[in-house]
Amino acid sequence: GKSRVSSSPCGRTIMTMVMPPATGPAGGASAAGLLALLQEDEPMLQSHALKQLYTCVDQFWSEVAGSVPRIEALSEDTSFEHRELAAAVASRCFFHLEEYNDALRLALGAGQYFDVTAPSAGQTPAEVQYVETMVAKCIDEYVRLRNEEDEAGSAGATEIDGRMVAIVERMFERCYNDQAWTQAMGVALEARRLDKVKEVLERSEIAAGAKASLLAYTLDVCVGKQQLLHSRDFRLQVLGVLVELHQAMPDGERDYASEVHCLQQLDNAAAAGETLKTLLSGTEAQHLLAYQLGFDIAESDHQAFILAVLIQLDPSAPGPLPPPTPAQAGDAMQTGAADGAAAEEGEAAAATPMDPALKERVDRLAGVLRASGFMVDLQLNFLHGQSKADPLLLLSVKEALEPRNATLHQATVAAHAFMYAGTANTSFVREHIEWFGKSSNWAKFSATASIGVIHRPKGLLSQSQQVLEAYLPRPGGNSSPYSEGGALYALGLIHAAKAGDSEEGVIPYLLETLSNAGPNEPLQHGGCLAVGLSAMGTADKQMYEVLKNILFNDSAIGGEAAAYGIGLLLLGQSRPDGWTAEALTELLAYAHDTQHEKIIRALGIAAALASYGREEAAETLIETLARDRDAIIRYGAMYTIGLAYAGTGANGAVRRLLHVAVSDVSDDVRRAAVTNLGFVLFRQAERLPPLVALLAESYNPHVRYGAALALGIALAGQAATEAGATALSMLSAMHDDTVDFVRQGALISSALVLMQQPDVFPAIKPFREKIAGILKEKHPSTMTKMGAVLAHGLLDAGGRNVTLSLSSRAGFTKASAVVGVALWAQHWYWYPLQHMLGLSFSPTALIGLNKDFKMPTQFTAHCATKPSKFAYPKMTEAKKEEKKERVETVKLSTTAKAQARAAKKEKDEKKDDDVMDADEGEEKKIEGGEEKKEEEPEKKKKGPEPLSFKLSNPSRVTPEQVQYVSFDMNQRYTPINPRSKPAGIVILMDKTPDEPEDVTAVEVPTNDGNEDEADAPEPFEWSPAMQAAGASA
Repeated sequence: GKSRVSSSPCGRTIMTMVMPPATGPAGGASAAGLLALLQEDEPMLQSHALKQLYTCVDQFWSEVAGSVPRIEALSEDTSFEHRELAAAVASRCFFHLEEYNDALRLALGAGQYFDVTAPSAGQTPAEVQYVETMVAKCIDEYVRLRNEEDEAGSAGATEIDGRMVAIVERMFERCYNDQAWTQAMGVALEARRLDKVKEVLERSEIAAGAKASLLAYTLDVCVGKQQLLHSRDFRLQVLGVLVELHQAMPDGERDYASEVHCLQQLDNAAAAGETLKTLLSGTEAQHLLAYQLGFDIAESDHQAFILAVLIQLDPSAPGPLPPPTPAQAGDAMQTGAADGAAAEEGEAAAATPMDPALKERVDRLAGVLRASGFMVDLQLNFLHGQSKADPLLLLSVKEALEPRNATLHQATVAAHAFMYAGTANTSFVREHIEWFGKSSNWAKFSATASIGVIHRPKGLLSQSQQVLEAYLPRPGGNSSPYSEGGALYALGLIHAAKAGDSEEGVIPYLLETLSNAGPNEPLQHGGCLAVGLSAMGTADKQMYEVLKNILFNDSAIGGEAAAYGIGLLLLGQSRPDGWTAEALTELLAYAHDTQHEKIIRALGIAAALASYGREEAAETLIETLARDRDAIIRYGAMYTIGLAYAGTGANGAVRRLLHVAVSDVSDDVRRAAVTNLGFVLFRQAERLPPLVALLAESYNPHVRYGAALALGIALAGQAATEAGATALSMLSAMHDDTVDFVRQGALISSALVLMQQPDVFPAIKPFREKIAGILKEKHPSTMTKMGAVLAHGLLDAGGRNVTLSLSSRAGFTKASAVVGVALWAQHWYWYPLQHMLGLSFSPTALIGLNKDFKMPTQFTAHCATKPSKFAYPKMTEAKKEEKKERVETVKLSTTAKAQARAAKKEKDEKKDDDVMDADEGEEKKIEGGEEKKEEEPEKKKKGPEPLSFKLSNPSRVTPEQVQYVSFDMNQRYTPINPRSKPAGIVILMDKTPDEPEDVTAVEVPTNDGNEDEADAPEPFEWSPAMQAAGASA
């Protein structure tokens, strides 16, 4: 620009500026002129240039990029009036250069030129893209800084730009105005702003139905499949807010199911018990809903929580093992005060007699929750009655193996246990008792323990004692100590996570037997495992002392089982203070003192079990174990990571496991690191195959084995999914691996992925042929054959009615199932631990129950797919005996010639008669041919397979089948909880209760699977005279 001097009418001299013509969009081709003005020292010229550049920077950003330092300097000049405009131009330029951090930094200083609330209708596409990108970048940066501040534990620990906070606040307002509630909630949760979570939920009330859907969305984000909140403490705080909101809602709108779900996640059993009692005191529909929630809680197998709920429901009822409350254990969930208040209310309620009608309903609900109650009977009724176990298939496996190979004999026993798991059917054992009796020493221990897998669960000690009567220790008994120890182990498997409320005293019996065992190692081993399994998660200090004394005897066999028992006893009870913290410190110190590798490894796993579900609260322990010089303790650290973050999909845990998998010097540690990816990612299994794709091709066979096992754990029963297909492709490549134990792991994991797949599934037939062929061939190694044997048992587990599932249908991670798989993985070192896998088997049933807990036959469900897609596999057919053909008598040549002449003569005599009947014969042949042609199509003709079918009550419904199944809401019986999935136990509401019902009672089988057994004789009185009469006869 140039200066021009002129005179005013008043005679004063005035200097004005002559502005150059605009060279932006109007000028057309270049922004060079505007950029030249920026080099002037006159602020007015610079401002004019910036205003013009602001309108055309999206078009000429490549030219403006060279002058960005000058523009940025203007934005930082506090004396420059239009520094916000300069910041806006520089930010837009950095945006086009994809330097988003610098773009955001300058956008924060752009003031009015960066308006996130402006409507996008009047903006160009480039401007819209810029604003959306900067807002996203701003929120991401704000979330990162807020998470750092939250993890630091003090407000203000991380400095956050106030301008960034202002933009985030404006974004919340924009979401409120647009009624974008889920977006606002997502930002609030990611930024860990509990105040904003409450604010979003409160302001969503202005939209009809928005609050209910937002509550469901928030619960799903916290504890659903994706579980996007990785901070356990903040997640529990959000769940606490949800509980408060649910409890404040009017009775007609209150979502009791979600409320109890939140309370179980919070481990607030006292409040959950009060909510259930509120339902039991309400309408009939609320009674039924309480029963439905009771079944959901019982399915989770969370023993400590269930015991506390039982005490809250009826404080007057005896409870042998009151579990520790979160306040006593020093948990950071901040529910101690609520539990304490509820406990005081419970004591007051115990003093006040309960209404008889309410008492009856409470007793019925307690019967659902108790281990000796209805849930066990229902499961046994289904698994026994619907069992499709294939004894001929198992027999073919048995006969195909070398009878003297003890390893394969033991594997076949384990496969038999898996195949009949939960069915209470031991007919195959009785028919081949001599073969089972060939086991000796620890193989006999394992064979006896397998009975526990078959009969799990049972509610009463008397029932399990009756089953194991021939093997349990008894005074003066002469049975093998290995059988007795195995029987105790079997008792623990039968009552695993279900003995805490036993009225008959399963745990006292085990403790007494253990105290009488003395130095008998098999009895110590079985008894310690049984005590840990039965009292799982109860953290009873007296039992801990008993097990610790056996551990400190420094016996490798007994000490190993004692360490595992302590880990089971302290399941999920690791705390920063309290006696459990002292116990873990003591155990880790002993791990460095002892010389027995078995004990060291078991103590590492015990630390992992104690850290189950603790997430970031276990980081201190993880760091201690992971930095240890002993590889066996680092091995335990990997399982500590896996169990602490089980099902969370936490990126930090995944990164750490992957790092160890490729960096540790110990093969065992690397194998454990890869295996535990399966635990962390089992809810997000689609993430696992890409993560382990390269590890599955590693040069290290231990890493390959770990990758195979991780795929099997995370993708069990999911062969029909895309991730399952990818996993099967990776596993099939390992079926012919050069290392035998890799082949074993690949076969076992393939069977897990293919569980409950029908014959029409493309991969199932080749795999069955593969494992059958391995058993028949002589060349495969023992390890490979062992994998094939176990694969047979897993494919048809539980009479083809169970699958391996680490979570309940309501969404809870099943502690007993995770424990079962983690301990089963230790069979690499100790074969009897194979039976632990039975803890993770979950029945795949759809069972509808009416208010009297009977199964209405009129209740059906609709499955919108072909029946063959989810049909049971065909049973093995018995081989038909080939009839022996009679050998013809050899004839002399002279005899043959004579017979030929006689036949020729007879033929000539009849020739004329044959010619006369030719026409008639041809007609008959033609008619007969037509008849045959007409009959053949009728025999071969089959109607097309229906595209859908009805499911009766009860029916098998596999996890992959659930998506095709739906309830007919127009039928007489409908689910009491409208959000119930068409799987598991469903409580039904009868629309016409006055009409007669056609129901089937739930009966517990008593004949142990032998339907042909004769009935017991009628009762009679015996006398010596009867014996004498019988003898004389």
